[in-house]
Amino acid sequence: MRYALTILATLFLASPLLAQTTRTERDFEQVIKNADDALWYFRVGDLASVDKVHYTSPKPERTTNPTGQGAGNPMIIPAYVFTPKNLHGKAPLIVLIHGGVHGDFNTWYAHIVRELIDQGYVILAPEYRGSTGYGGDFYEQIDYGGAEIDDVKAGRDWAVENLSMIDAKRVGIMGWSHGGYQTLMNIFKFPDAYQVAYAGVPVSDLVARMGYKSQSYRDTFKGFIGKEAVDDPMEYRRRSPYFHAAELKTPLLIHTNTNDEDVNVMEVEHLLDALKAAGRKFEYKIYQAAPGGHEFNRIDTALAKESRKEVYDFLARYLK
Repeated sequence: MRYALTILATLFLASPLLAQTTRTERDFEQVIKNADDALWYFRVGDLASVDKVHYTSPKPERTTNPTGQGAGNPMIIPAYVFTPKNLHGKAPLIVLIHGGVHGDFNTWYAHIVRELIDQGYVILAPEYRGSTGYGGDFYEQIDYGGAEIDDVKAGRDWAVENLSMIDAKRVGIMGWSHGGYQTLMNIFKFPDAYQVAYAGVPVSDLVARMGYKSQSYRDTFKGFIGKEAVDDPMEYRRRSPYFHAAELKTPLLIHTNTNDEDVNVMEVEHLLDALKAAGRKFEYKIYQAAPGGHEFNRIDTALAKESRKEVYDFLARYLK
């Protein structure tokens, strides 16, 4: 259903009558999001209770009028909560972060959610600022490597404070691509908040990334950082995980793939080298041309399932 809606939205947006306005595109994303939210109950409802909650981030919305009505108010962040139906006693929490410069947590993750639920984890999936499906204003609030990190941490804190079934001493965080990036930046900034972390094919070095991506990609980042990397490389370094490698204190597993068509393996290797140079302890695996490229261990192949088992075994060491 989600894919059918996406195709219909694409066809409608292509209509010359609409002139492809950004506002219309954001409206369609909301329609798709609402439909996909309903699908969660069909995809995982047999195993888990599904809820959609809203909490506040410590960081306010970005506004052009700092003295206007509501300026400085904390931003409201949506999030999904998945709770195993057969839960007994306190449970560990997994903060599962979606990827994408602008992305969302949708039922493409359903198989991973099911696997984690089956192992007894409660899952929180935050839709940090800039996520799609919540209108143009929320979309434009994107702050890659900035306030979005606080949005995710605030979700972790909300869950620990409000979900009585959560064991606050057993909290893990994980994600792929930008979700892996978010994972790294969270454990570097808030080392005491998480007992374990997994970063799959993580964006790791924004300066290098801007060097091998297209000008349109660089323009996207310029839009919310304010300058291109060539004009302010230090700001891009500050927003890069490798730059904070010496701050690692959390048990960490990293996976990357040599034929990744999105996050070039050299980015992740730079992070690995920085962690080693800082004398940090962590685990990693570089897959050699694993089928699937950037998505290699999120799909349904035997190799992907074996790789995810490595992830789950690693998490269990610290959470079970």
